[in-house]
Amino acid sequence: MAANNDTIGKTLTVTILLCVICSVVVSAAAVLLKPQQVSNKELDRKSNILAAAGISDPSKSVDELFAQITTRMVDLETGKFTDEVDPATYDATKAAKDPALSVKLDRGEDIASIKRQAKYMPVYLVQDGDQIEKVILPVHGYGLWSTLYGFLALEGDLNTVIGLGFYSHAETPGLGGEVDNPAWKALWPGKKVYDEGSMDPKLHLIKGNVDPASPTAQHQVDGLSGATLTSNGVTNLVQFWLGENGYAPFLANLKAGEV
Repeated sequence: MAANNDTIGKTLTVTILLCVICSVVVSAAAVLLKPQQVSNKELDRKSNILAAAGISDPSKSVDELFAQITTRMVDLETGKFTDEVDPATYDATKAAKDPALSVKLDRGEDIASIKRQAKYMPVYLVQDGDQIEKVILPVHGYGLWSTLYGFLALEGDLNTVIGLGFYSHAETPGLGGEVDNPAWKALWPGKKVYDEGSMDPKLHLIKGNVDPASPTAQHQVDGLSGATLTSNGVTNLVQFWLGENGYAPFLANLKAGEV
């Protein structure tokens, strides 16, 4: 009489072998695909920086277009360039979680609700010789459900917005998720961050639509319909990162040629 193959021992052996084989396959795939994942992440970062800066040319690759951009690190405390960290390996998101590379923000100053701020941030420059043509700044802050991560680009006057785009968030589709809507993003170019002679950011979202005849229209952007908290979050993150605790000291130094 044939031996019974449905024993508990054989079942456990097959189960364990399957788990081991699957673990090996998954681990091998993760190791083999990691270089491609890193490459894709870097390509996506470059694409989002170029998009915020309004740089596009279908005849050129992302890397070819990005070659015109210089990456520098800024010490936010001094508002000046620094070589303390390498921009090629630095991750600002990870740095913000490291007490040695970040500072804890007081509740009163943390209007973007980020809790900790990296001491150093990368900035991206488009230059013609010594002349700054564009500056692209990483920004992030909390909306309704998530932290929005993006880039804000300024003209060489360090005040006029070229564009704003977010590459990561989990806001509600059709409401706060409209930060990805090209029509809404098209409202940003030409807006002014500061009043003349001031480094106190005035740029903000309003409820409803901007009245072009308003004397403050240059500092206003249409709010996101049905997404008040996300709109407030975008205002807060823009004003935080363009304010005294963000890039304002750097931009002031850059304008004065003292970086």
